[in-house]
Amino acid sequence: MNPQSGAPARRRQWGSERARSPLPSVHTRPSDHAITLGRLAIIVTVVAWAAYVISTIVRQFLDNETGFRFTMEAVSYLIVVTFLTFSALMYLVMRQGALERFRAHRRVPRAEIDRHFTGRDGGMTVLIPSYAEETAVVRQTMWSAALQEYPGLRVVLLVDDPPEPTDPVARERLDATRALARQIGDALREPADRFTAAVTRHLEFTSWVGADEVRELAVDYAWAADWLDAMADAELVDDHVDRFFVDQIVRGLAGDLREVSVALEAALAEGETPPRARMGELRRRLMSTFSVDLDVFERKRYASLSHEANKAMNLNSYIGLMGRAFREEETPNGVVLRDVQDGYADLEVPDSEWVLTLDADSLLLREYCVRLVQLMDQPENARVAVSQTPYSAFRGAGTRIERLAGATTDIQHILHQGMTRHDATFWVGANAVIRKRALEDIVEIEQQGGFEIRRYVQDRTVIEDTESSIDLGRHGWTLVNYPERLSYSATPPDFGSLVVQRRRWANGGLLILPKLWREARERRRDGRPLGTMELLIRVNYMASIAWASFGLVFLLAFPYDSRLLSPFVLGAALPYFLAMASDLRSMGYRRTDVFRIYGFNLILLPVNLAGVVKSLQQAVTGKKIPFARTPKVKNRTATPIPYLIAPLLIIAFSGLTFVRDFSEGNWANAAFAAFNAALTAVATVSYIGIGNLVVDLGLGIGRWLFVEKRRRVAGEPTATAAPDWRVVLYTGGAPAGAPAGGESAERSREQVAA
Repeated sequence: MNPQSGAPARRRQWGSERARSPLPSVHTRPSDHAITLGRLAIIVTVVAWAAYVISTIVRQFLDNETGFRFTMEAVSYLIVVTFLTFSALMYLVMRQGALERFRAHRRVPRAEIDRHFTGRDGGMTVLIPSYAEETAVVRQTMWSAALQEYPGLRVVLLVDDPPEPTDPVARERLDATRALARQIGDALREPADRFTAAVTRHLEFTSWVGADEVRELAVDYAWAADWLDAMADAELVDDHVDRFFVDQIVRGLAGDLREVSVALEAALAEGETPPRARMGELRRRLMSTFSVDLDVFERKRYASLSHEANKAMNLNSYIGLMGRAFREEETPNGVVLRDVQDGYADLEVPDSEWVLTLDADSLLLREYCVRLVQLMDQPENARVAVSQTPYSAFRGAGTRIERLAGATTDIQHILHQGMTRHDATFWVGANAVIRKRALEDIVEIEQQGGFEIRRYVQDRTVIEDTESSIDLGRHGWTLVNYPERLSYSATPPDFGSLVVQRRRWANGGLLILPKLWREARERRRDGRPLGTMELLIRVNYMASIAWASFGLVFLLAFPYDSRLLSPFVLGAALPYFLAMASDLRSMGYRRTDVFRIYGFNLILLPVNLAGVVKSLQQAVTGKKIPFARTPKVKNRTATPIPYLIAPLLIIAFSGLTFVRDFSEGNWANAAFAAFNAALTAVATVSYIGIGNLVVDLGLGIGRWLFVEKRRRVAGEPTATAAPDWRVVLYTGGAPAGAPAGGESAERSREQVAA
């Protein structure tokens, strides 16, 4: 058991991932052979689709007398095949773009990065939104941010839990989370003071560098490496994420620093000394690595800030305060913040040139900040608003579903790199370095209850980063994916938490499409039109889940005429599956995982459909969909009943379809139905589990049957209670037609409690 988490370590499943070492940060340079095969795959897909349309659809209409039923089947089947082929084609196009970027990428030498940040001001604020997270998970994220080798770094944990929880377990977790900033700051104080003093001692530089000075610097680097190794030795390791934190975050940085120490000693052994400027850069690097300002902020302590339950408004609340000072004022509705121009302030929020948003379950490698900012500082990137490395999955997953979901995450990393090749990058919210000036360009300001509310990151949908990407594009900003693996994020380890994550991912894309059309019109009018491939990739990114889900439902459920089937359909899909199998193999997975991913997507089909339907519901009602955070806990998350029954229905229906088509001699449809039934059954057993399915069905039925009756708590105000005079003086009298005082006072007290 991990004492920091309070939860037992998860038992490893048979068939889980054995490899524990992450993929290298720098992608392997693709060969000419791989580039050529990628281009050939694109050509084959297009040619096979065109051949199908001509040889099957057109020929059937020319050679046969077709009735209304066949015509409708042919049209619908062609639409489904076309949309699915288009998605496969976009996969191949993005993959090809990624290969070209990986081949062209040249890593910037460390000395050039250190020189770039010499004497640089501006600073960076790292914002880590957190809600009901395990303290151990948040702690590792904060450490990975605090150990970034960036000058003027400030790390702020944005705790979104209710500030006064009544549950003792929640209270204990919240207190432990609040203490993290102080604990990490105390731990870093010794190395920070040591290396800051060393920089101060060497401010009076001469042109000559002596051996004693080089030896002193070598000792400092060795001391820093030993300090980090001691920290790593004291860490508790329960799972593969803990192992990654120790090996890649802590010991990885220690290894880098020890290499510098050895290099300095080697220089002395050869009678050489580094140049004075390089010595100063190396000293400042040590100081920047261990010097960081840490803080915790809770927006729900203030009645004047938005309390909307989503990550976007948690970020917006703090970003809107940056560069300002406030006085706290007590009111019956809670504490409100009043702007202070001069004089005493209770709260001062420093501003910074850069903002880094980092999910509480993500980890950054040591050079993330310096490499991304160095890229954005180049003159040609002056209009880049967001730079990021799409996150990769932690290796060594303890469950089969986490391993396979991690494989899809690593594939998405490649595809997002290819998007940048065509200027179609989307902000991926797990981690990103953002130019603060760009956020000021897209801010929307409104008044709520007499207080100013600023929206930098849109919260209209639950995929807030996608919509904000379009907003930035409309204001002339671009986004870039840095072509290395420098960030990692947790993958849901069970089906229940995966359902929450994937349902959120499927929600909102359709709502954002109209904004993309507006951007296309505005940019065409301004003389900077969207490229054709950029537009196609963006449309596919936002809408493909919708058409792929509905298309797959049609293929599973509707008995299409066998005359519509053709080997050319398989020919159009084959390059996609072969390319994915090759990508999986290159990342250390199995080629056969492509079939497991197909079955995996089948059991996620109802989850994706639910997300799409929620988008349509929001479009009709205009109401926001509640933001559902992915559970980040070590114990299992129960799955709602509909997502347990749906895979069973797919298996049953596909089995019946196989029997019917086999008896009718419709061999192609029968084979497709048998293929779907078999892969769905394997996925259900492997990734949900029969035992978990039975338990979660029982839990769901029990919750449905049990209805808790609310009882009045002792001391709870009643409708006839006398009004609080402070509430009356602050909120005013009840509006016309409203109930009398007691209920109004109770409502105000509930607002304060919330």
